[in-house]
Amino acid sequence: MPCSSTAPTGSDATAMLTSVHPDIIRTHILTRLDGPALVAATSASSQLHSLSSDDCLWRDICVAAWPSVSDPRVAEAIAAFPSGYRSFFSDSYPILHHHKPQCRRSPPPPAKNLISAVDVHYEGQPIYSKVHETETASGWFECSPFRVDLLDLKESVPTRIQKPGGMHDEAWLRHLEDNLSLSWILVDPARRRTANLSTRRPVSVQRHWLTGDVQAQYVMVLAGGPRGSAAEHVQCTATVTCGGKEGRKLQVREVSFQVEDMEGKILNGRDSAAILGEAMENGERKKAKRESEGKERFEEHEARKRERKERKQRRERALDLVCIAVGVTVFVGFWSFILFR
Repeated sequence: MPCSSTAPTGSDATAMLTSVHPDIIRTHILTRLDGPALVAATSASSQLHSLSSDDCLWRDICVAAWPSVSDPRVAEAIAAFPSGYRSFFSDSYPILHHHKPQCRRSPPPPAKNLISAVDVHYEGQPIYSKVHETETASGWFECSPFRVDLLDLKESVPTRIQKPGGMHDEAWLRHLEDNLSLSWILVDPARRRTANLSTRRPVSVQRHWLTGDVQAQYVMVLAGGPRGSAAEHVQCTATVTCGGKEGRKLQVREVSFQVEDMEGKILNGRDSAAILGEAMENGERKKAKRESEGKERFEEHEARKRERKERKQRRERALDLVCIAVGVTVFVGFWSFILFR
């Protein structure tokens, strides 16, 4: 007779697990898991929940995913989070979906400073990491356009990215779209909250019309101001620009972030900080169903922007016709008065 085997039941598996020494589980099993797998392990059993809550495990996972997290400024902020690096991971790993709350809530208190932890990866390997602090309490910040530039105009960072010989430009741009990823994590130390404001994969990769540099854009669409206003939805755009001579390795020349309304206007610091704070505090976070989900949301936003622009143009044309009609009426009435008085 052929041998038959049955998988262990849940109780049997739990009994087998409890027979393994906790140090072996912690050292040889849990350290091999990535973040999502470790999250799943916490709900498997009380023992795994206890072992998987070790902050050192979560610190290693966060640093492996985002090297910038090892910066002392970010580490100091994470130390104040309710569950340390586990809280940081749960806020930063899933995609942020910011829906406007149904009931009115008091706006979160303004942040005194925001920390940007930024990592650029190519083919899964880090090529650029930087931490930047933005002071948000000054009047200059509140009134000025909100834009974060990580590199100076004449600064560049060498990378290992090199266009293969014989590859057409269109195929090269598609290759970068598939392999150049960005994480822009915004940390609010005061609220002890964070959010990843990047789609990870770019929504567009194209040549700059003037310089010929490659520009990759990562766009996150968030709820903004009142319905019908230009800031009803805002576009958080992170841009990575790479350039270099043909046949040589590319250099990162720009890494920037800004918040725009539906008319393409960059919001000031006060409005941007309020929208980002609301998103971090009340935004829904969930795992993306598809890698293209971020690009699909961006394309929907672009369609809304086109519709808004067309409505505005129709209103302006109608207003122009009314003004012309009024002008003609006044002109005819004036000359009629002159001729027949």
